[in-house]
Amino acid sequence: MITVLHKFRRRLGESGHPSAGAPQTSAAPQRNLFEAAALYVAACAENDADRSTEAARWVSPEALTFGVNELACRAVIALAREQDAAPLTVARSLLGLPAA
Repeated sequence: MITVLHKFRRRLGESGHPSAGAPQTSAAPQRNLFEAAALYVAACAENDADRSTEAARWVSPEALTFGVNELACRAVIALAREQDAAPLTVARSLLGLPAA
């Protein structure tokens, strides 16, 4: 029994905590895809390459694409409601396209 306890203490390390030997994770906050998309789009709108690059590092390219798409949909819907217009009309207007 004492041998088992001794082996267990060795695995716990000097501090007596199981995580003592585990690699430490970074203290940076975990970002979600919507935070990344919001920063990315805002940075692109302000022509801020450094911030858009930073946001692109927070999540995978696929997640960022999904977040940007979701943001675009919500923005078009909000503008369409404000303008009492169809979302397609607003989207085409934002892109500088003629009315359909």
